[in-house]
Amino acid sequence: MKEKPVFKLNGYLGIFVAVILIGVAAWILVFMGYNTLIMLAAIVLALVGIVALTGLTIVQPNEAKVVMFFGTYVGVIREQGLWLTIPLTMRSTVSLRVVNFNSDKLKVNDLDGNPIEIAAVVVYKVEDSAKATFDVEGYKNFVQIQSETGIRHIASQYAYDHFDKDTDMSLRKNSDEIAAFLAKDLQTRLSVAGVEVIEARIMHLAYSSEIASAMLQRQQAQAVLSARKVIVDGAVGMVKSAIERLAEENVVELDDDKKAQMVNNLMVAIVSDQGAQPVINSGTIH
Repeated sequence: MKEKPVFKLNGYLGIFVAVILIGVAAWILVFMGYNTLIMLAAIVLALVGIVALTGLTIVQPNEAKVVMFFGTYVGVIREQGLWLTIPLTMRSTVSLRVVNFNSDKLKVNDLDGNPIEIAAVVVYKVEDSAKATFDVEGYKNFVQIQSETGIRHIASQYAYDHFDKDTDMSLRKNSDEIAAFLAKDLQTRLSVAGVEVIEARIMHLAYSSEIASAMLQRQQAQAVLSARKVIVDGAVGMVKSAIERLAEENVVELDDDKKAQMVNNLMVAIVSDQGAQPVINSGTIH
């Protein structure tokens, strides 16, 4: 099924013509209704006018009317206003407005097998009202189910987070890329319903309650290790600079053993969390 325009006339013009036909029929019956053929013609004119009025329909802004004639799809009216279309037809309304759909929180296993909770917001609109009406059974319910299926599929393709590999994509770090992949996947799934996906983005992402505490401890440990690395790198630079400056200014003479002892004491003093009182052997002073 695809959208196609249907025959239509301006509704006000249609009402005017129908009223004229009914008025002429009434005039004939009142003033010339002495002949059987004339009376039959008047009745036919009146019936034509009355039947024509059944083709009147109102189309609101951002709305489409899908027209069916005795079970046969004949076309769609998208233009807003009052229209006269094929009489004796059934007309169903399809909204063309942009819709926000918030999925439920879904429990899914990510790429690493960790149970996570994920939810997304999907922004869509109907692009083809004929497909939305005839190709699926209730396009809104179809969008909901297929969106949740797509969210589960994307969540299972990526890890929640990568602690050891910064180059791999993850659900937490690469939200924009994941949103693009999700929108593309949903568009493929929903095109059969004539729906255009405008945006799809993860709005909730968390570890499931049974592993949330353990994963929090892991994240905290990772943060501590990262902070320690920065401190150690800085301490190494400070110790190196101190030894080089002492040597350049000829303040002290340090052999290899005393340098090692001095490096050890300086590293302990700089890196330690607790207050340290190292005994520093400065060697021979000139």
